[in-house]
Order: sequence, then structure tokens, then C-alpha cells
Amino acid sequence: MNNKQERAGNILLVGVGGQGTILASKVLSEGLLRAGFDVKMSEIHGMSQRGGSVSTHVKFGRKVHSPVIHEGQADMLASFEKAEAMRWLSYLRPGGMLVVNDFEIRPLSVLTGAAEYPDGLIGRLKEAVPGLLAFDAGAAASELGNAKAQNIVLLGALVKCMGLGDIAWPEVIKDVVPPKTYELNVRAFEAGQRKF
Repeated sequence: MNNKQERAGNILLVGVGGQGTILASKVLSEGLLRAGFDVKMSEIHGMSQRGGSVSTHVKFGRKVHSPVIHEGQADMLASFEKAEAMRWLSYLRPGGMLVVNDFEIRPLSVLTGAAEYPDGLIGRLKEAVPGLLAFDAGAAASELGNAKAQNIVLLGALVKCMGLGDIAWPEVIKDVVPPKTYELNVRAFEAGQRKF
């Protein structure tokens, strides 16, 4: 993947409704388009308004025919919530890279006592995936003054892991996010890049 023309990838971004998974995917897809790649993106919302699982498939390369990533095909898995990383782990190909926000959102079943949130998830993910980057993106975003920017912090780390730092990401962010959040999102992106 040294030659830009030969680069290609399947990136799966997963999280919980309200975490900004889709916004991060749109920034990623727009950056890849501007770099000259053919890009296909597919969103699956699944009760996202109620804290349900959200996934976005982003495929890029010289020519992409389908936006769907099947099990065992994702080169990169970026998870905005650690239980979602475990839920989608089977989609990561052997030798793939996993970027995880060490953050938990307890679903209603856990809050009502009907289920338990799994313990030791980061340790279990480390055992399963040698190429793991796990950090608290929420803490990094809070240091910038807004915990909601953790999606862009995680995106910054993902882009650094992918070796796509040569794209003009601040310009991409400027064209995708609301103007009043531009500066925060650029700082969040840069903070994520420093995590890798």
C-alpha cells in the first residue's frame, strides 16, 4: 500500500446511536474521495435513536463495486464503544487493526438489571487482536472542552493508523462539520492522531 494507486481498504466503524459514528464516517469518506479514491459508504442505523447499534461500512480503492463489508473482510475496525467492538469483532480479517474507544454505554437491559455489562473487554480484545489501539477518546475530547468530540478524536487515530496523513483533513472537516464546531473538531482530530 505504498503506492497510492494501489491502496484499498475496508473500514468498519461501529458505535451506539448518538456517538457521531455516521459523522466520522462522512468525514473519512470525503477525505478518501478528495485523495482520488473510489469510495462507497453504507450506513446501518438499527434503533440508533434509542441507543442501539450503528455501523458504517466504508470501502475505498481504485474501483469499488459494493459498499458492504462481510464477516472477516474488514481491514480496520473502529469502535466508538468497547462492547460494540466485541459485537463486531468477527468482521475484522485476520491481521486487521482494531481502534477502540475505551468507553462504555450501558444499554437499557443492563440499567434495568436484566443483563450485565461484560467485564474485562479491553483485555479480551487484546487477546483476540494483536493490532489493537485502545484509549479513552472521551477523556481526550473532554480535555478540549467537549466530550462529544470523541468521535473525531477516534477518527484522527484511525486515519493515523491507516497511513492517510497526507490528505488535507482540516479542509475536509471544515466542509463536513457545522462551522461553529470546526475548530474543536480539528483539535479533536489532531489529538486522536497523537494517540497512535
